[in-house]
Amino acid sequence: MTGLAREWVYDDMPHIDHLPRAILFRSQCIRPGHRVHIHTHAWHKLTYTVSGTLIVFDDNSRFLLPPEQAMWMPAGIPHATGALQQAEFRSLYIADRPDLRMPNSITTITVTPLLRSLILELSEIERNGDKDAYIRRVEALVLEQLPRQTVRNLSLPWPKGPILKKICDQLYADPSDMRDLEEWGREFGASARTLTRRFEHELGIGFREWRNRLCLFRAIDLLQTTTNSITEIAFMLGYSTPSAFSYMFRQQMGSSPSSWRRAQERQPA
Repeated sequence: MTGLAREWVYDDMPHIDHLPRAILFRSQCIRPGHRVHIHTHAWHKLTYTVSGTLIVFDDNSRFLLPPEQAMWMPAGIPHATGALQQAEFRSLYIADRPDLRMPNSITTITVTPLLRSLILELSEIERNGDKDAYIRRVEALVLEQLPRQTVRNLSLPWPKGPILKKICDQLYADPSDMRDLEEWGREFGASARTLTRRFEHELGIGFREWRNRLCLFRAIDLLQTTTNSITEIAFMLGYSTPSAFSYMFRQQMGSSPSSWRRAQERQPA
């Protein structure tokens, strides 16, 4: 089994019992198909993907974290991280402070070149053993830059109610299934109006938006874990033409599916 519905291999969590300074930096890797168990931190965490694509789970959603993106995880929020393929990432464990001005929920952000350079500088600092005064200045710049990043919505809410969960499970297994809510309602004994309300109440978005996000998740999954052509993936996702699929992917990810796949293949293993 591949993708988000695969049988994951669970790794142990790295142990951190305290933060020696405002930001604790870690370089980390996750092997293909591996993840950690749901856990919490007593401090905030920023995860920046260098290569591969991370999957972050919380109680209600799944988040994609492709290369050059970062994820803000507030202190105390249950979450877990996994990878579809070999993934390299940087973790910044950040002490709480009243002037952070960051969201209270898990949030995906696009990293600016300045913040990316500062994260790389933290990596150099770790190797070089620079003086405390310089380290504090770099940390202060990182903390100032965090609220300046652009928020991206790469989350896929997941239902807990039995009817919606069955619908979403079936669509995840076969995203080419184009049934509308009226047809799904006939299968599960509910009206389309009732299912519409449940999607909006449980997931915070409508059925159509949820399917669009599902297609993006499955596209990234298939582009990374299979050798299917772009045309084959388009039809597997229910698109009538490869161009329609490519348009959706470019709108969300900033490049065509083929260019995105080539960029992933060039990433270091």
